[in-house]
Amino acid sequence: MDVADQLFPTSDEPARPAGGDGPPPADAPLPARMRPSTLAEVVGQEHLLHEGAPRRRAIEEGRPHSMLLYGPPGSGKTTLARIVATSADAAFEELSAVQVGRAEVRGVLERAEHRRATTGQRTVFFLDEIHRFNKAQQDALLPAVEEGLVTLIGATTENPYFEVNSALISRMAVYELRPLSADDVRVLLRRAGVDADDEAIDFLAERSGGDARTALGALDLAAETAGRVTLAVAEEALQRRAIRYDKQGDQHYDLASAWIKATRGSDPDASLYYLAVMLEGGEDPRFIARRMVILASEDIGNADPQALVVAVAAAQAVEHVGMPEAAHALAQCAVYLAMAPKSNAAYTALAKARAHVRQHGAQPPPPYLRSPAAGGEAYDYPHDNPGHLTRQRLLPEGVEARFYEPDEREAQLAARLDAWRRWRDRRDG
Repeated sequence: MDVADQLFPTSDEPARPAGGDGPPPADAPLPARMRPSTLAEVVGQEHLLHEGAPRRRAIEEGRPHSMLLYGPPGSGKTTLARIVATSADAAFEELSAVQVGRAEVRGVLERAEHRRATTGQRTVFFLDEIHRFNKAQQDALLPAVEEGLVTLIGATTENPYFEVNSALISRMAVYELRPLSADDVRVLLRRAGVDADDEAIDFLAERSGGDARTALGALDLAAETAGRVTLAVAEEALQRRAIRYDKQGDQHYDLASAWIKATRGSDPDASLYYLAVMLEGGEDPRFIARRMVILASEDIGNADPQALVVAVAAAQAVEHVGMPEAAHALAQCAVYLAMAPKSNAAYTALAKARAHVRQHGAQPPPPYLRSPAAGGEAYDYPHDNPGHLTRQRLLPEGVEARFYEPDEREAQLAARLDAWRRWRDRRDG
């Protein structure tokens, strides 16, 4: 058995044909028919694709490069990959890491090699949900990327720095795609040319969560059931479409959002309910565990620092124990997080600090804090002082802002910080 046999187990899915160019059939779903074919038709993602942006120029000039597209469903990851291939006059190969087998992956690489050897045509290999590949499978792609056999475009809804091997990331540019705004989605809905009331369009644009595919799919479903799409028809269509979603679709984002808000709201019953719905639906437990770790810092923070420890332990249990037994650790964590005192003071403080840096730039630290010290005043080592404190200025000159303000759930920290700040302010004492 060769390495490829071990890394890519046989799949019952038939290999997809190469290419994928050309307009979709007339009976294709509305999201497929509305998929932009040029950058001029793309709505949203101006932070990456504004006029004059290096990425836009590279695509327009037919200079593809391997990249990771990281963003929520319906933000345009597949669309952008197809446009990259079209602009470069490259063959477009598309696979999903959820269903891929050794035959499909090997077939993509063999066809790419054949094109390169016979016609010189390049191949863009779009691998959706690349985070579903294990480390060995991701590593097996490295030679094809390094040698330029394929331009690999991976798509993921998860943070790639947690889910994609560093060796692969180092050979790919990482671009974060943002959810579309309601105005962006509204543009796409009107572009569809469906007979719909303005309030129905507004409803779908506002309630789609920045997901163009959800909005267009609901509009398509509504148009199938009514001559004219009214608000009531749109509401019913969006609800019916949501019910159709499974763990491979978008419903898990709605449920994750509900779980986060229920847990943040300190309702253990609601937290357990949404956890149960996700588990019963076959949701990836790693997806759940990551949300728990995020919530432990973002919504609980130093009101109960142990919450982060519990969440990380639950994530480790998922990795080391696996399902179904790891569900008990997730349930324990969900209850702990829901019952823990809540504080977003650290989250808010970081947001303030980042906003300050963006507005004012990063100022150089005082000379005595640099490594090595830049001369002049010597660094005052806090451990040599009573209370392990120093009155030496630690913020850069000119930065007077205070970012961290403990809330009522962090009373001990607030008292300690207030005493330290008052002591430091008496630098001449």
